[in-house]
Amino acid sequence: MNESSTPGHFHVETDADGIVWLTFDKAGTSTNTFSVDALEQLDSHLQQIADQKPRGLVIRSAKANGFIAGADISTLAGIASEQEAAGLLKLGQAVFNRIEDMPFPTVALIHGFCLGGGMELALACSYRVTRDDPGTRLGLPEVRLGVHPGWGGSARMVPLIGAIKAMDLILSGRTVDGRSGRRMGLVELVVPERHLAAAARKLVMDAPPPYRAGLLDRLSNHALVRPLLARVLRKQVAKRASKLHYPAPYAMIDLWQKHANDKQAMLRGEVESFAKLAHGVTARNLMRVYFLQEQLKSLGKDKSYQPKFVHVIGAGTMGGDIAAWCALRGFQVSLQDQAPERIAPALARAHKLFRRKLKKPVKVREAMDRLLPDHKGMGVKRADIVIEAIFEDAEVKRSLYKDIEPRMKAGALLATNTSSIPLEELAPALTHPERLVGLHFFNPVAKMMLVEIVNGTSTSAEVSAKAMAFTRKIDRLPLPVTSTPGFLVNRILMPYLMEAVVLEAEGVPPALIDKAATSFGMPMGPVELADTVGLDICLHVAEVLADHFDAEIPENLRQLVASGKLGKKSGQGFYQWKKGKALKQKPGGSNWNMDEITNRLVLRLLNESVSCLREHVVAEKDLLDAGMIFGTGFAPFRGGPVHYIESIGIDVQQKKLEELQKLRGKRFTPDPGWNELKGGT
Repeated sequence: MNESSTPGHFHVETDADGIVWLTFDKAGTSTNTFSVDALEQLDSHLQQIADQKPRGLVIRSAKANGFIAGADISTLAGIASEQEAAGLLKLGQAVFNRIEDMPFPTVALIHGFCLGGGMELALACSYRVTRDDPGTRLGLPEVRLGVHPGWGGSARMVPLIGAIKAMDLILSGRTVDGRSGRRMGLVELVVPERHLAAAARKLVMDAPPPYRAGLLDRLSNHALVRPLLARVLRKQVAKRASKLHYPAPYAMIDLWQKHANDKQAMLRGEVESFAKLAHGVTARNLMRVYFLQEQLKSLGKDKSYQPKFVHVIGAGTMGGDIAAWCALRGFQVSLQDQAPERIAPALARAHKLFRRKLKKPVKVREAMDRLLPDHKGMGVKRADIVIEAIFEDAEVKRSLYKDIEPRMKAGALLATNTSSIPLEELAPALTHPERLVGLHFFNPVAKMMLVEIVNGTSTSAEVSAKAMAFTRKIDRLPLPVTSTPGFLVNRILMPYLMEAVVLEAEGVPPALIDKAATSFGMPMGPVELADTVGLDICLHVAEVLADHFDAEIPENLRQLVASGKLGKKSGQGFYQWKKGKALKQKPGGSNWNMDEITNRLVLRLLNESVSCLREHVVAEKDLLDAGMIFGTGFAPFRGGPVHYIESIGIDVQQKKLEELQKLRGKRFTPDPGWNELKGGT
């Protein structure tokens, strides 16, 4: 090959067949994203390539982790006006239009992620080739940032594969692998990595007719069909997100319904709509959530720590699911309980998880081979990490530690999944208490991203760093917290749940309580959440916290647990449960004050958040917000509890608390931390 290159983000080569290979290798970063300078450099290269009149153009990535992740989120977050947003969008559209208008074949050669702006570039090419593996992900996930495609993604994807398939991807933000993309019509070829370049070359040399949507897919965009389909799409979106809180998917539906048969109008509409959304509160807060997630990821950056073996003690729901997740992520895992029959249900759940996640029988079998039943605890001696996930009894845990510590190898971590017991109550059983750290997972393990890294007074900094690194290796987000009762998430969540129980005791219908919370933006109402977690577990955590914080526990919760009504797992709690779903009766006409219900729930949560901040349960405000968003699903569009307090006004929220204190009692007494928050300390 004859090579010419210029300093910057792209390298250009022309091979003996006259094919230009344009390689994106963004300087100074491990991931390709589009910033203004990257787009401008790409445009300059494309103009030169067009003048060269090659046989064809292949666009590829030099990054090991993927093709292109999309727009640089820092660039989007830094947009100061709608006009500035429109300028960035018009630049991107012009560059991708130039690719589409090339008078020769163009190929996007894709490995790893191809998302957002990366997918939009690929759609502008004549053909797309992807690597055949689950790590290849194609999609337009912009709705997760409070916007929608703005560089031609909807204008090109919808006519290419039809509205039903395209809008499903755009409105949900979900991604697909190469094989699924090929079935949809997004991708021409899916090949092993060793054949990627040859496949791209063949497409250029043969120049077959590009994919064209079938008749039914084309009809889905017909002017007579769009109004009906748009109504269906809005109803589907409404099940997941309200228009008030998440306007982006609704704006996308409006745009498609109005302009689907006019590509240029669709492109102009993308710019206008995106620019408005990007400058809105929801998008700003969802971009904030993105940066909070990146902040948590950065905490587990210790790449020198390379554990291989994990031993989990306790094959109940949490322990079994932790073991399964670790095996799924490639670790060798041994799972211990008192007898083989106690481990069997965990293995059955693991197999179900592996089938859902891995799909291929050979991959499922490999994962099952990594998960070993071990009722005798033989895996303790080789484990790099021992995770204790037995029931919440400090004395039983201490007894277990005395038994296993002599058998653990030097340097191994001992992690407890306790949800509320301070490590200081457990550490005295150990000869080396510095190796004890909390790894508090949340249920369901396979869905909840957050893991609290609980640091006791004896936990060494090295052990804490290793625990955070391990958490990232299993694709979870580490949140360092101090070893105080309930840690962060459960401590903040419990007053919120207890207030819901008090409201129910006052006669407020459970469905109405849950509606108040979901209308605020919570993913699930507190009554349904309590039933789902288990009322016995809620009561236990509440009792632990009540002992430390002089809190009252509603009597109706004790009565339900005493009568065996434990929630979802027993089929009856505050709700009746059938086939895993709560049977909610629609409350009839009532005079309940919904604003007061919402305030009572949310302000107890906010007050406890301020208390945790004052007591330094976490190191800073952003970490508290991240913990509550990723640990409980706290309304992401609000940016987290502390961010929400500050955006509404500290004085405003404190005054509401004081008013509720007069009406409802001492549990609404504002924490002293409110005054510290006003002082910025």
